[in-house]
Amino acid sequence: MTLDEIVSRLREFAAARDWERYHTPKNLVMALSGEVGELTALFQWLTPEESARALEDPDLAANVHDELADVVLYLLRLADVLGVDLLAAAEAKLDRNEHRFPVAGS
Repeated sequence: MTLDEIVSRLREFAAARDWERYHTPKNLVMALSGEVGELTALFQWLTPEESARALEDPDLAANVHDELADVVLYLLRLADVLGVDLLAAAEAKLDRNEHRFPVAGS
């Protein structure tokens, strides 16, 4: 599936449930923040070594996958509602970061 296809599916999902009225930028940012918090909670008390092996635990891996998906879906929905091309925004940010943080010795 492409990002455009996922965005379209999200639009259809929200429309079929009459949720567009709730999908304001404020509400979507709050929901996104909540999902990032849920993802954070999965890693909160792990050591760096444990966190690097988190996907080796099937239950934790399933939860990590679900929370990552929730974060992506809310982010895509927010960008769609705001009319932001996420790929273009990400590319522009990477370009700016390459200038802000040059490789040592360049």
